[in-house]
Amino acid sequence: MDSQEGINVSVNSEIGKLQHVLIHMPGPELEKVTPENAHTFLFSDILNMQVAQKEYGYFKRVLQKVTQVHEVADLLTDILHDENVKNSLVERICKVEDKGFLAAYLKALPAEDLSRQLIEGVRLEDVTFINKDPYALLPIPNLFFMRDASFTMFDNIMISNMATTVRARECIILNSIYNLHPLFDTKVINPALNYDTHGEGTVEGGDVQIIRDDVVICGLGSRTNMHGVEALVEHLKTKPGVKHLIFQELPLEPESFIHLDMVFTMLDVDKCMIYEPVIMNSAYKTFHITVDGQKAVGKEVPDLLAGLKELGIDLEPVYCGNRNNDWAAREQWHSGCNFFCFEPGKFIGYGRNQHTLEALNKAGFNILTASDVANNKVDVNKVRKCIVAFEGNELSRGGGGARCMTMPVQRMPVEW
Repeated sequence: MDSQEGINVSVNSEIGKLQHVLIHMPGPELEKVTPENAHTFLFSDILNMQVAQKEYGYFKRVLQKVTQVHEVADLLTDILHDENVKNSLVERICKVEDKGFLAAYLKALPAEDLSRQLIEGVRLEDVTFINKDPYALLPIPNLFFMRDASFTMFDNIMISNMATTVRARECIILNSIYNLHPLFDTKVINPALNYDTHGEGTVEGGDVQIIRDDVVICGLGSRTNMHGVEALVEHLKTKPGVKHLIFQELPLEPESFIHLDMVFTMLDVDKCMIYEPVIMNSAYKTFHITVDGQKAVGKEVPDLLAGLKELGIDLEPVYCGNRNNDWAAREQWHSGCNFFCFEPGKFIGYGRNQHTLEALNKAGFNILTASDVANNKVDVNKVRKCIVAFEGNELSRGGGGARCMTMPVQRMPVEW
């Protein structure tokens, strides 16, 4: 399903029926992650591209059954056909990454080649320049984790301010696409740059979840800091009506806790997936900020579920690992909490986390396989509540799951 009609950007929940989503099929940029540079690229392991692409292929085919799917590389190519856009984007990237010597080479590339090299990187043999680094321009192998560098909040697309500079190009590219591609009808905002007067705010999309049209939750940890949370509060002050932001402290390590969506995701109007040792642990504080006009008032609440219940969102938790502590830790590490809803009560996630799937099945969700859905053996539209499980043994080694790999830009309203 590929539509080029303008999208009226609107995301007022994590679960509303999905209308449009952005993705990026991981490509050769993955093969440029080595044991020597993996840490630089924020990977704890290296992935096999062919296996990852096969797994991702089923993930994409399921999404294509239920919504309009847009590939970021295609959208980037589209805007690069405009010479002014191409020159401006190249100059911006070269300035931020201190690669001025590359500008002329990059500007001379056709749109398709430039799009590819901005993602896959530029090796030194492609340009006449001597440097100790094998890359004149680094690849961006994290791009397939679409949710990190941007997120949709109500009628705005928000550009993240990343905690690490190695991912800055993702934000620059996405900002250009959202602002310049005719597919998007929205105001694009970088909350940290717009509202954080300290200049230290970081916000990443994996930490931000839109629960209801007046309720946002956010993680506070290694990727989103307090200045970033405060920037989100300032943005909510620009919106009509009373808004609520609940933020949840996260452990700073290990890296499997980098974002809130690694320990909490919505599954339905009355159900969520949680990693109990974090979400129900009083050692990690939870705060509720009520935003009314220019006034913001905060208070501590017992936990995330209690804070949501106070606002009329009464959620029954499904437990990652089926409340077995050993399995919960193992499955959380492989994104066992990271699910992506394509409509209320229907979502997609990794099939490798068997104990978590058992918990979901006990909670009333049918377990479908991505291959059956993709090959028309099962019509997901005829199943009332389900988890579509796709193979992710390779993809999960990248440190993210189905929610991480999607960037929804339009959902239908939800009846609560």
